Amino acid sequence: MATAREQREELALRIDRIEEKIDKMSEAIVALARAEEKIATLTSFSKQQSEMVRQLSIRIDKLEETVLANSSTVVIINKAFWIIVAGAATAITGMLLMQ
Repeated sequence: MATAREQREELALRIDRIEEKIDKMSEAIVALARAEEKIATLTSFSKQQSEMVRQLSIRIDKLEETVLANSSTVVIINKAFWIIVAGAATAITGMLLMQ
């Protein structure tokens, strides 16, 4: 039979192994908590980015509408300019030929 000293040593060894396992478990729990915190941060960042992309898409749509409206105005001004230039050239040529 084992003596009391041997039993105490065996018990001490068992307790040491249990403490090591508890330490490893606590480290794993801390690592999981950090991972969850990172995931929460990334999720929040992703939501912010999504909202920014949505707002930019709205701004681009508005800008496109403005560009289309300005495009038709520029076409009209361009045609009017060339009509005036052609009329002036015709008038100048006519005046030169009449002399």
